[in-house]
Amino acid sequence: ALPILKELIQAGEEEDACIELLSSILEVLYQAQKSAEELRVHDKDRGDMELVQVKKHIQVILEWLLHTVSRRVIVLDRENPLRSHYVACMASILSQMDKDHYSAYIQAFPSRPELMDFLMETFILFKDLIGKTVYPCDWVVMNMVQNREFLRAINQFASTLTKMFLSSTSFELQLWNNYFHLAVAFLTQDSLQLENFSPAKRNSILAKYGDMRATVGASIRDMWYSLGPHKIEFIPGMVGPILEMTLVPEPELRRSTIPIFFDMMLCEHQLTGSFSRFEDEILRRLDSEVEGGRGDEQYKQLFKSILLSCCQSHPELTKPGKDFVELVTGLLERLLDYRAVMNDENKTYSMSCTVNLLNFYKEIDRQAMYIRYLYKLKDLHISYENYTEGAYTLLLHARLLTWSEEPNTAPVPGLHGPHPHTQRQLKEALYNQIIEYFDQGKMWEEAIHICKELAEQYESHVFDYEMLSDILQQEAKFYEKILKVLRPSPDYFAVGYYGQGFPTFLRNRVFIYRGKEYERREDFEMQLLSPFPNAEKLKSTSPPGQDIMGSPGQYIQCFTVQPVEEAKVRLKGRSIPEQITNFYKANHVQQFSYSRPFKSGPKDPDNEFANMWIERTTFITAYPLPGILRWFAVTATNTTIISPLENAIETMMKTNEKIMSEINRHQNNPSLPINPLSMLLNGIVDPAVMGGFAKYESAFFQESYLQEHPKDAANIEKLKDLIAWQIPLLAEGIRIHGQKVTEDLRPFHERMEQCFEQLRAKVESQYGVREMIFFEDHRSGRPRSMAWGPVCDRLSHAGVRQVLCMEAPPTPKPAPHTSEAEDRRNERRENRSSSLFGARRQDVRQSISELPPEPKDEKWRLSRNVSESSLGSSDTKQLPPTRATTGAQPSAAGLPLSPTGFGGRVKSASKVPPLPRKISPAVYETFLEQSNTTA
Repeated sequence: ALPILKELIQAGEEEDACIELLSSILEVLYQAQKSAEELRVHDKDRGDMELVQVKKHIQVILEWLLHTVSRRVIVLDRENPLRSHYVACMASILSQMDKDHYSAYIQAFPSRPELMDFLMETFILFKDLIGKTVYPCDWVVMNMVQNREFLRAINQFASTLTKMFLSSTSFELQLWNNYFHLAVAFLTQDSLQLENFSPAKRNSILAKYGDMRATVGASIRDMWYSLGPHKIEFIPGMVGPILEMTLVPEPELRRSTIPIFFDMMLCEHQLTGSFSRFEDEILRRLDSEVEGGRGDEQYKQLFKSILLSCCQSHPELTKPGKDFVELVTGLLERLLDYRAVMNDENKTYSMSCTVNLLNFYKEIDRQAMYIRYLYKLKDLHISYENYTEGAYTLLLHARLLTWSEEPNTAPVPGLHGPHPHTQRQLKEALYNQIIEYFDQGKMWEEAIHICKELAEQYESHVFDYEMLSDILQQEAKFYEKILKVLRPSPDYFAVGYYGQGFPTFLRNRVFIYRGKEYERREDFEMQLLSPFPNAEKLKSTSPPGQDIMGSPGQYIQCFTVQPVEEAKVRLKGRSIPEQITNFYKANHVQQFSYSRPFKSGPKDPDNEFANMWIERTTFITAYPLPGILRWFAVTATNTTIISPLENAIETMMKTNEKIMSEINRHQNNPSLPINPLSMLLNGIVDPAVMGGFAKYESAFFQESYLQEHPKDAANIEKLKDLIAWQIPLLAEGIRIHGQKVTEDLRPFHERMEQCFEQLRAKVESQYGVREMIFFEDHRSGRPRSMAWGPVCDRLSHAGVRQVLCMEAPPTPKPAPHTSEAEDRRNERRENRSSSLFGARRQDVRQSISELPPEPKDEKWRLSRNVSESSLGSSDTKQLPPTRATTGAQPSAAGLPLSPTGFGGRVKSASKVPPLPRKISPAVYETFLEQSNTTA
């Protein structure tokens, strides 16, 4: 019957009947074996005789049908319902086999190649059945029975490998490789991960089947050590499977298998002098394994302690082994942090962990992994519409490429169009994507930089003038957007994460976050707290104590900080539209300040300014914002104390800046609503609103204060200077307000004018007269703007006098005849120069010789901050007096600013004697040069 059964199974005919018949035969043999074993208890001889007969029948079944059934399982599709029945029959045959059956079956193969083919087939089949079991997952008994029999068979075949395929002449690399992959697949299958089951189910499985992972793990370890000189052939190929096995969360299994890594390191080091191939592979595979859910803190600690212990026993590996362990544990820490937050709804912390990883890979020069995480970060940013950060992220990849024809083999996700074959093509494609993202993020200044680089390539390297035309048009649109599109400045927030309950990458650290457009702090805090529902928000802005930082809880601190603009030399002292300068106030910043007011010294209930001190903390971030993240960690902080007088000076300067900004906004756009300007002006000129300057005067301008604080004399003069300079600013603001005010608000405006006249009379009588200088740009569509570039570090030293800088435009000399085109170019150049004008405009081309003489009551002088010594110097020359027409102002070219940052006309206060007509030699030489030019 068995030959017929074998023939039918091979042909795939009458399979239902064949399976039923084979199952019945195996059931009869199982019962007979069971009865014989029971009989041996009472009658050993008879029982042994019956067992021998049963074993003979099993041997016949084995020889005729085992290979046939396994081949049929291989041939059948996975979806074929008969496949599970054949697998059950195969498992039943294996369950009735003992060592003698295995030995006889192996020896029955007529040749070594046929035996090797059988083992290869069996290893591949078992691995396939383990990876994609034919039974449902909840059929625990069937799966565990199959695993038990497979494990017995694997161990038996392992003995065959060591006996017949291990010697130098008979070693079969592929066969051993298949064995190791099968054993690791068996150990890591889901049905054996007992920690995922309920306690009752886990205990039941352990009682009946034991933990098969420990058994197969020990077998893998023994087989590895038996390889001897053949180990090097499995490096780095077996690094990944062994790593997968050691990551199984079973402590004893980990302790017994982690030392295999050291053996791999030692083996490669002895042959090559390093273990770089092993290191590269474990770093590459560790990334994917941990991301897939394997590994934990316990594994990191075990890995570190076991390998360090092994390295200490081999002096040649002590130093490189320690470096390797630190490298792997550092990567593990970052990967575990990344995995912990990667599935959170709030992707903020996923981005942070992604940056930690890509920075790590950059430090260890693993470019492929670095680029992989760059694109993960970019995708996260774009999903949250962080287009600016997405552009900066892509820029990191673009900077790695060159403008060359070197081949590009790596696939780049997310790029539109055909796959770029060269680095030039890839860099160009990335730049176009970056420009698009910068445009969407309203970072047009950054997009212009990229456009310029592309234009250089199109113009001078590839000579593609059509693309050059396109990119220049795009660049022109960005310049237009800078001036015409509303772009609100973002807020910045300092966020501290305190307490041991936070992940390591956040714990007891402070970060500076860049808010989105119009994002309120309340909304930002709500989003910030959502991943940590148990966190407590700290109400104080002071750094917490050790009791909070060391506690097991979670505490979050959040407050608004101000960006500290880096000095831009090319923007100082120039009339530049607010739309341009505002960009640099809130972008490319790495320092942020927070000012906390406190009171110190004797209290004055009538004047809070007298003892209002400021504790200013400056935070320095790891990188400028914006960047590849919307936040960066704070790497350094410093704290300074601002005195009440210095605080008053800062407040006045900010107020003057605000007035200036409002004036320029209304001059640039007359359609703006008047309400913000109304509130600003009224809050300053009406003493009933803010108290005016009386508070500063009573606090700092008294003789008693100067006697107590003699070092503050210079700052007192600076504060007075700022107060005086505020008057022409207010005058211009009120003039604009009067032009735009409606009839309903006319009484309000008249009341404001009355208050201002009283304020002006008081200030000018005490601190002198200041007259503001305005710039006018002759380019079409550019309205005039007030000329002021604050210079915060210049103080009005005691005794320093200010005189006006008057630089007249030179008298034009006769020029040779030029072409019409050149005339137009010259006219454009001339129109690009700025001139100064007063409230009433006049032709700025008027030369000095055409100006009428100066009125006796109006002192026009060359300006510069002149020290007492230079003003009193006897060898300086006196400037001949000139006369300006009413409202005329001198040219802006070369105009130094006043000590408080203003440029304009300074008149003496009524109680101060007139300024002497003396100037410094440097200023006079400049004037002489200009006079010689006009001559």
